Amino acid sequence: NAILSGFQGQRQWTDFKPNGDFLEAILNTSFDWNGPRQPYLVATENDSLNGACMLFGHLLTNTAQIFADVRTYWSPAAVKRVTGHELSGRASGGMIHLINSGACTLDATGWHELDGQPVIKPWWEVTNEEAKKCLEATTWHPAVTEYFRGGGYSSTFLTRGNMPVTMSRLNLIKGLGPVLQIAEGWTVDLPEDIHHQLDERTNPTWPTHWFVPNLTGQGPFRDVYSVMANWGANHGALSYGHVGADLISLASLLRIPVCMHNISEEKIFRPSTWSAFGADDYIGADYRACANFGALYG
Repeated sequence: NAILSGFQGQRQWTDFKPNGDFLEAILNTSFDWNGPRQPYLVATENDSLNGACMLFGHLLTNTAQIFADVRTYWSPAAVKRVTGHELSGRASGGMIHLINSGACTLDATGWHELDGQPVIKPWWEVTNEEAKKCLEATTWHPAVTEYFRGGGYSSTFLTRGNMPVTMSRLNLIKGLGPVLQIAEGWTVDLPEDIHHQLDERTNPTWPTHWFVPNLTGQGPFRDVYSVMANWGANHGALSYGHVGADLISLASLLRIPVCMHNISEEKIFRPSTWSAFGADDYIGADYRACANFGALYG
């Protein structure tokens, strides 16, 4: 089997044939009609760069990966104006609406559980009962003809809150090469009526993940809006858990510089040679070291 795949639906396929949401959702999920099994990674819209991040996350965690649009920043003021609701808790500084056509792994419903908390488990730990709960939390809606003129179905669900997740994105820059972005954060819950009001502003027939990145007060992580404003594309790949430090180590081995992240310095491990390129400027040193040693593959 291929280690990674993608499906280019819009518009060459979906203008006159049913969309690929069902096949993508089921393949990306850690179970099917035969029971639990390892996910088959499929990148929506054949986004190979987001697919590469899904592959990184899966190989590091052995869990199903979430493919999502980085669609909308909702500020506390905007939520208050639209719904009358005042955001609180982790979402008090605003949140990012992650949503894509219903091709996301069903594991992202959050109905795997550990000690009563929502998680996404390694595929071999998923039970038949948890698979059933994920299916029960998912509905299938006719595809919206605005996007999919050929019809089909899209999965719909809401990801449970209080799950630690890491969003990453690989961007390919002319003259520079691949560059990685990382944002650790949390999924959050909203009151049901507030979720529906905000969801109606985009597409209520697609899976929704309300995401709040961990903020550092500096640079692209000074606030939630700045994280989205500095994101390099409209797609992101999410992996369960805070695995940003592992992604940074992997990127250094592959000679891929990391342009933004919110991982505390004491958690970062790169080859010791990196310090020779500027011990007090670890972001710049990363770029210089990767350029000096060159791509491991390619």
